[in-house]
Amino acid sequence: MTQRNVPPATAEELRSAILEQYEELSKRLKQIARYVLDEPSAVALETVAVLAERTEVQPSAIVRFAKHFGFDGASQMQRLFVDGLLGSAQQGYGERVREFTQAVDNKAVGDPGQVLAEFVEGNTLALENLAKMVSRDELARAVKLLVQAETVFIAGFRRSFAVASYLAYSLHQADKRTVLIDGIGGMAMQQAHALSPRDLLVAVSYHPYAEESVQLVHAAADRGCKVLSISDSLVSPVAKPATQVLQVREAEIRKFRSLSASMCLAQALVISYAFATTGGGTPARGAKKAGKKMK
Repeated sequence: MTQRNVPPATAEELRSAILEQYEELSKRLKQIARYVLDEPSAVALETVAVLAERTEVQPSAIVRFAKHFGFDGASQMQRLFVDGLLGSAQQGYGERVREFTQAVDNKAVGDPGQVLAEFVEGNTLALENLAKMVSRDELARAVKLLVQAETVFIAGFRRSFAVASYLAYSLHQADKRTVLIDGIGGMAMQQAHALSPRDLLVAVSYHPYAEESVQLVHAAADRGCKVLSISDSLVSPVAKPATQVLQVREAEIRKFRSLSASMCLAQALVISYAFATTGGGTPARGAKKAGKKMK
């Protein structure tokens, strides 16, 4: 296992180092790495004991993780994230979700109006976080991949299928050559047989990651095909081999995971693609047609 002698100077440098070395880490250190990537605010503000509890490791593993990346200890690593929070009173998304989940779980299930209000509040948190999690540059790179692709293949299984099918339908309506890999009859890999370096695979997958999606992403990468992954972690099995990753963290209300943020991101991708094909200003003919058909 490679270990750094000089620690990262910024939180962004640490993030890059984690992504680069993730596969070399032990199982426990991978659990910590994922939490550090997903919850930087919590890493800055919580004690080592709390971080250990949330990552389901011993406190000594947090220290070992910090030392692996060249820090003297956990507190030195945490200071990188503290620096990013100075001057900001904004509470981390993870902490807000924990407070919301605790409040909901402590209530009995009431009438349908109460359930609706809970889902609206939970999904509002997820949508607000989406705007912060996906940067303009990341979205622009994803749209560029869509524009440049000769054919866009789209895959999403189980819970992710709704997002994948919407993307395929909407891109088709915008006159983009699109193929939905639905895996009917266990034929997912055969459906992807035509993937080439001129194409793009859009893979949508969340924990627990569908094996079909993981296999498709690796097969596409092996063929030199670009991959755009929409996933809940930068180190998920569908994210690591990808050309571009868009990270989405969905709401979970009473153990039911939503897709509101993912559908919002899918809509933003399609509409941005439609406008990008004209060079800005007015949407392309296909975009106008798509807008009418999808009303």
